[in-house]
Amino acid sequence: MALKVGIVGVRGIGERHVQAYVNDPLAELGAVCDLVKERADSAAAKYGVRAYYRLTDMLEGEPDLDIVDVATGGYENGSWHYVPAMEAMEAGRHVLVEKPLSSDVQQAREMVAKATEKDIYLGCNLNHYFTPPAERAKQHLESGEVGELVYCLAKIGFHGGEVDTYRPATSPVQKGFPYFHLKAFLSHPFSVMRYLCGDITHVQAFLNRPGFRRGAGDVMLSTASIHVRFANDCVGYLLSQRGDASYGLGGWWSVEVAGTRGTFCIENCIEKLTYWQAPRSGGASGRENNEPGTPGGPVVTSSGIADFNQTFPRRIHAFLEDITNHVPKDQLRASGRDALAALEYTWAVIESHEQGGILVRPHPLPPR
Repeated sequence: MALKVGIVGVRGIGERHVQAYVNDPLAELGAVCDLVKERADSAAAKYGVRAYYRLTDMLEGEPDLDIVDVATGGYENGSWHYVPAMEAMEAGRHVLVEKPLSSDVQQAREMVAKATEKDIYLGCNLNHYFTPPAERAKQHLESGEVGELVYCLAKIGFHGGEVDTYRPATSPVQKGFPYFHLKAFLSHPFSVMRYLCGDITHVQAFLNRPGFRRGAGDVMLSTASIHVRFANDCVGYLLSQRGDASYGLGGWWSVEVAGTRGTFCIENCIEKLTYWQAPRSGGASGRENNEPGTPGGPVVTSSGIADFNQTFPRRIHAFLEDITNHVPKDQLRASGRDALAALEYTWAVIESHEQGGILVRPHPLPPR
């Protein structure tokens, strides 16, 4: 039987969520809710469901809802997640929340604790690793083709520059917040790095913003250089910037993971993965090992997908699939705990910056 879903917030990202549920056989769109009456009414008319303007009313009027999808935004893109998510969980509904889980790490901790208390599924839209390249990367890791992990390099952010693309922030959810980029976006790269390489135990960060932002009075720390260490002793580096410059090799989204037996690199998130086998005795070695078509040369796996927006239905289908299959709560993909981990790393970045670049150990996660 399809899971009945009610969506809170039907603007922008919320519309993408609606489309994903409408097109998924595991879901039935049951209702929409938005504080803006015209917006809720428009979505309700479009999809043939009932409109609500308060979550309390939707929970009372739709007692058979299985899932509440919280696709609101707020300050730093996450301040309007906590209240509806907590209300829905208190009512016993499973919840999927847009990223970040919250713009306040203490609220995120409380959300994860509430899901445990109520024994419900709490997921987060960490959609960047619900892709064919990420699935292939996991196969390389689990088959032993990568070996002992050595390093992880991630460049994930936004193309830009000072000439034609920069516009000072005017939105009240962004303007005046120095940590907007970190809180609003780092859940994506951190979740991908953790998905591939495990928990992060140490963080050191250096943050900055270019002169054209300073000149415009823009306080956002838009360039982040972050060095990490994983629990398995692998080291990592994350460069994330919000339109300060154009990225070079690998484009706006690339993650390279190297081990003692091989290395892979995902480019443009959903598009392709390249795997290089480490040199073998009697085979190709050194520079020629990196040349296409040579023995032991790189193997390229293309997904055939160029549209990043396909990550949304893929991630949402996984949430529906896990609930339908009654997977154990601690095996839920992209769970609230996973999203909390990314926020704990983000808060460690902020602490490191505020303390002059010191090494910080992230706050421990709750037990599984």
